[in-house]
Formats: sequence, structure tokens, C-alpha cells
Amino acid sequence: MNRITQCLHGRGTVSAVMKHRSGNDAVPGRYLAFSGMQRPVVFWNLTDRCNLSCTHCYSSSRPGCGSGDELTTAEARAFIDDLAASKVPLIIFTGGEPLIRPDIWELAEHARENGIAIALSTNGTLITGDVANQIRRSGIEYAGISLDGATAATHDRFRNTSGAFDRAVAAFACCHKAGVRCGVRVTLTKENQDELEALVDRARNLGASRFCLYWLVPCGRGTDSYERLQLDAPDVIRALTLLYRKAREIPADEMEFLTVDAPQDCIHLLQSMERDGSPDLHDARELVASLNGGCSAGKRVANVDPRGNVYPCQFARSPAFLVGTIRDRPFSELWNDDANPVLAKFRMKLPKFRGKCQTCPYLHICVGGCRVRAYAQSGDFAGEDPFCYVDTAPEESHR
Repeated sequence: MNRITQCLHGRGTVSAVMKHRSGNDAVPGRYLAFSGMQRPVVFWNLTDRCNLSCTHCYSSSRPGCGSGDELTTAEARAFIDDLAASKVPLIIFTGGEPLIRPDIWELAEHARENGIAIALSTNGTLITGDVANQIRRSGIEYAGISLDGATAATHDRFRNTSGAFDRAVAAFACCHKAGVRCGVRVTLTKENQDELEALVDRARNLGASRFCLYWLVPCGRGTDSYERLQLDAPDVIRALTLLYRKAREIPADEMEFLTVDAPQDCIHLLQSMERDGSPDLHDARELVASLNGGCSAGKRVANVDPRGNVYPCQFARSPAFLVGTIRDRPFSELWNDDANPVLAKFRMKLPKFRGKCQTCPYLHICVGGCRVRAYAQSGDFAGEDPFCYVDTAPEESHR
């Protein structure tokens, strides 16, 4: 995760991060990425069921997906108990569409009672005024609502559902009225990249406190459309440059900008700050260094699917990356098993990468980018990330 705003406006952040790294108090959400905490944020796919059938869905969710083998309410509550005992700081309820699961409020309240923060990742189309009030009462602290275009035509095409855009936009008003903090989630592709600036402006007008940009990863239905939709290097650099500019223009306390699924994004950020002589560059470098390099998968991030299968992240959901199932062993045992071969791969400090990663001068920052993309392209966990856009020649890095 590349936290553009926190690095770009880093003065004061470093001291706060260091305080929370050395203390025993609960770590605020805005500092979790930098906290050094080994207990993961858990992305929990409550269900594969969904009211939409989105082109790029990483879990291949759609209307009519079966629910017979999902974790029961009793199993889900026991899972939360285990996470609480392990002092997991945050659970993100996702899907499918998590609001379809009828016991979501019970599970959210159970997590809150056990001291775990809860966030919601949703397509927004099911959020009415009553639902927004239920979100607030249940203890869910944040709702990330997907918008994949600044216009209804673009968003509804991605979501394969007419009216999805209008209902998602309306969800922001419902959340604000109910006192629920919310933000925009967007997956950037060739089909919506030209609307990025307009989408940032719309997110600001909607009162989003966060703008989170995801890059495509070949997983689920996103595998089928990956080659057609994935951006090339110039496209990515243009997008990152735009986000950098917007993050400079918009006050940090109004909207936070971040990108996900490409650890190499922080290289562009640091280069841009150096080029501009940013007074926050020193602190930004310290914040990036505090992450100890690379992707969070298998370390600071975990994924559990609707059937209790555990993976290093929500995009590493192939059989090759299965850690185990909580129906056989508690999550805490699986996650702390140093002998687990999947986790050992993701936790390796510096694997012997192949391709351009071998000689890249920025390897210590991104530690090879996304291993899921590398494996999907070559079947080689140590292969290079095909999405990497970084110019590996240091003397030319500021072109």
C-alpha cells in the first residue's frame, strides 16, 4: 500500500508512528501500515454472493452464487474470537457483496465487543438510509464504496448493471447522514483511466475521506479481462503523477490518497518529492523504510474466504497459495506456523528474484512488487512483476 498523502504531508507522522511502534496502545488505523505490527489486517470475504457481476471481480462473484458451504454464524463468531485473542487490529468485511450476508450486523457487533475495528468494502448499491444507520449502530467504522468511473456509463459498464452508479453515489449521502465515514475505491484500467481526474473531483464533492486506487491483479474474473484492461507503463506513470498532484492540492485532513497492489508505487512518489524539493522528503523516506520493503501479503495482510480458506492476500487465492483452512486449524495457528511453505515464501526477506529485479537499484524498497502477478505470468514465484513500470537506471529516474 502506497500512502501518498501520509508521505507527502509527513511532518508529525514519523514521530506518531514511532510512538505507536514502541507502545502497547491500540494503533490508529492511519498508522497501521507503518506500525511494524506482525498481526495482520484480515480481509474477510463474508460471502461470494453478489447483486452485481463486475467485469474485474477478483472473486468471480455474481447473482446466484451458492452459499451452502459458507462459514456458519457459529463458525464465524468463533473465528472472530480467535482473531480477538490474537489481537488482530482490523477486519475488513468484503465479498461478493458483504451486505447480502444476513448475519453481518451480528458479526460486526461481536467483533466490536471483542475490541476489533471493522471496515466495510461494498459496491454501495444496497446502502439505503436504514442500512447506513445499521452500519453505524453495528460498530463498522468505515465504508469503502466502489466507483469505477466518473460517469454512470463507465461505471455501469464495469458493473454490468444499469443504475449501479446512481445507487453507489446515493450511498455516500446516506452514510454521511448516518455519521459513517466513507471513501472511494477505484480499479483503474484502460477503459476508465481518462476519467481519473474527474473521478477524484467527484469523490471530493461526495465527501469521501479517502481515495484508494487499485491496480488489476489476475485473479477471479479479472483473469479473463486482464490483458485487455491492464495499463501499460506510460499510463501508470500518468495516473501516479495525477494522484501526486491532487494529493498536494487537497488538504491532508480532507482526503487521503493511496494506491494498492503495486509496492513499486512508492518509488515514483519518492522520486517526485525529490524532484520538487519537498520538505517532507526525509520523513517520507523514513515512513517507507518503516514498512521494511515490499508487499504486505502474508505479513501485514491476510485473506479468509467464505469457506474459511486462508490466503496471504485477497488476490492470492489460487490453490498454489492456500495456507490452510480455519475449519481444520484456528487462524492463529495457521498464521503463526513458520513452517508453512506458502507463508515462508511471502515472508522471505529477499528472495533470489529473476528478471530485471535482480539488478534493480530499488529492490530494497519494493522487494519485487506483486508475487501474484509474477506467478500468474510465468508460474515462477521469483519471476519479475510484469506490471513494473520503474526505470531501473538511477541516473535516468527523474525523466
